[in-house]
Amino acid sequence: MRWHASLLLAGGALAHAFALYLAIGEGPGFHFGFAQALSATFWIGVVLLWLEGLSVRVQALRLLVLPVAAVTATLPLLFPGSDFALESTRPLFLPHLLVGTLAYGVLMLAALHATLMTAAERALHSGNGGGTSLFGRWIEELPPLLALERMLFRFILIGFVLLTLTVLSGVLFSEATFGRPMRLDHKTVFAVTAWVLFGVLLAGRRLRGWRGRTALRLTLAGFTVLLFAYVGSRFVIEVVLQRA
Repeated sequence: MRWHASLLLAGGALAHAFALYLAIGEGPGFHFGFAQALSATFWIGVVLLWLEGLSVRVQALRLLVLPVAAVTATLPLLFPGSDFALESTRPLFLPHLLVGTLAYGVLMLAALHATLMTAAERALHSGNGGGTSLFGRWIEELPPLLALERMLFRFILIGFVLLTLTVLSGVLFSEATFGRPMRLDHKTVFAVTAWVLFGVLLAGRRLRGWRGRTALRLTLAGFTVLLFAYVGSRFVIEVVLQRA
């Protein structure tokens, strides 16, 4: 049954990837916006979930990720995003966008892990980690907390490396990436702030052995800030202000 579930998850990831390709690159132009960013983020989360599921029991995490991924796969149908045909001809624009989306995806999964670990820790401390309730059975399906913690910091490290490349390409090579000198706008401030938060977390983990609530809070704070760096701003522009 485990391999059957793995095959089904791989098939779903392929279908999601095809839908994302149609939403971004099919036809003239190159379309991207908050819907495509969310869809790509959760697609990467599904891929990483599939890889982790080959060696670790992740059924409980699937219950969180897969329904949301299915919804985000359809969002570009409602919100097609902006046409970046001109920007895509610049040398570093597509690598910047790709690496940035990968960073979102990996750190999104880290944030979901942090949420899971918070729920599991509270359930264990309150004595509700087992039993016959739906929540109790869900908690029992989670990997051990130490395994979840190893997975969390693995994703944070990978995401931090990708985010570093994103910040470097956006800040140091702004002219080649965006066709203009660097500007200290809200996206730059949010992205650099998130990078600092995740860097502090990794340094604290290595030097001071940070774990538990400190790690969980910094993970959620870093991802929230990162979310506002692009996805949140594009949502406001495209949906609230209704601008392409």
